[in-house]
Amino acid sequence: MQIEIWSDVICPWCYIGKRRFEQALAQSGMRDDINIIWRSFELDPKAPQQHPGTLIELLSRKYGVSAQQAAEMNERVSNVALEVGLKYRLSDARPGNTFDAHRLLHYAATQQKGDAAMEAIMNAYFSEALPVGDRAALAKLAPQFGIAEEQALALLVSDEFTAEVRADESRAAELGISGVPFFVFDGKTAISGVQPVEAFVRMLSAA
Repeated sequence: MQIEIWSDVICPWCYIGKRRFEQALAQSGMRDDINIIWRSFELDPKAPQQHPGTLIELLSRKYGVSAQQAAEMNERVSNVALEVGLKYRLSDARPGNTFDAHRLLHYAATQQKGDAAMEAIMNAYFSEALPVGDRAALAKLAPQFGIAEEQALALLVSDEFTAEVRADESRAAELGISGVPFFVFDGKTAISGVQPVEAFVRMLSAA
């Protein structure tokens, strides 16, 4: 079975959804029968390489809420993340444009390292203050998922895998995907959002 997952590396719910889906795979006993393909989705394609200020300030502007309300939003999602073993440090997060990260993920997938790359980049952003739009920082992270830093940097300063990212985004538009995570099973059935583990298990069994 092929499962395509549209997500963005700075989407906190996408990382939680990834963990819950992995738990469902473990429970289902189907992991060896499933091919996971990570698809690109940019929450903010017009974002600068590095947002000025903090994530709290960014959320406050984006949603028109106070800094306290934005901090409470971060606390709520961080508490949900803890339930699946993820320790977010959103007060230290350094959001920015994710296009280059998606290009690197596409390259990693050609080396059979897509899952490892997605995990490393998400963990680094949410827990280790990775400046996600910084090419040098992304390249320095690459050895964690088996790609040499020099190789990753050469890719990132080029325009390679631009077409692949855009193709994912075009298909997302065709499918009417407006939010992530979004899971497509064998191109036939889909499930949107962060579902309970049990819901993923049921979907896997039905598919």
